[in-house]
Amino acid sequence: MFRLNASILVLIMFGLGLQIAFSHSFLANLVVCCFCLGYLLLSAADLKKLGLVLLFTLPLALGTWWSFIKFSTQDPWQNALLYTSRLYAYLLLGASLLLSYSLEKILFSLSYRLKLSTTFVYGFLAAANLLSSLKKQLQVIRYSAYSRGTKYHFYRPGIYLRLVVTALSWSEALAQAMTAQGFSEGYPRTRVFSDSLPKWQWGLLFLSLIGYLALVIWT
Repeated sequence: MFRLNASILVLIMFGLGLQIAFSHSFLANLVVCCFCLGYLLLSAADLKKLGLVLLFTLPLALGTWWSFIKFSTQDPWQNALLYTSRLYAYLLLGASLLLSYSLEKILFSLSYRLKLSTTFVYGFLAAANLLSSLKKQLQVIRYSAYSRGTKYHFYRPGIYLRLVVTALSWSEALAQAMTAQGFSEGYPRTRVFSDSLPKWQWGLLFLSLIGYLALVIWT
């Protein structure tokens, strides 16, 4: 199994993503898609999840394709190919990162390699881990409303107000728990995870960015 470091993948994703936004090369976008698919196969990513992602985004791709074919006044086929390939290039760049590593490993790698604030990392992870509890709390709020003869729909502001109050109470409890576990803002943390980053991966990062730029200029 072959995997790049999570921080390198993030830098490649943002670096290529920025170039893709300003480029007008279908061939360059196609090369990015092919390399991403090759990497996902080499990294033993979950192909079932990848297939579902590609399936769910197929209507978006078809809608993008058809809108340019139908309404574009100049080079409709070229524009359709360009923007559809751009959509899949962005999609597969994100999939290369998110199907290779968990959110926790990505954030810890960014904290260690790119000096991302540990306060942000632990706060973000705490918020992400509370999502399942928030869903359960949403059901509790709805059931309690049913018992009083009230029905909460997604457009009713009352349900969101109660969720905000619940989240605020949880945030205070979470802050106290983090302090009890020894978390202090601005102080170094003990690291219990390994994050290997061979030097050649930095070279691969610059090669991929320069290679895409050269391909855009060439085409």
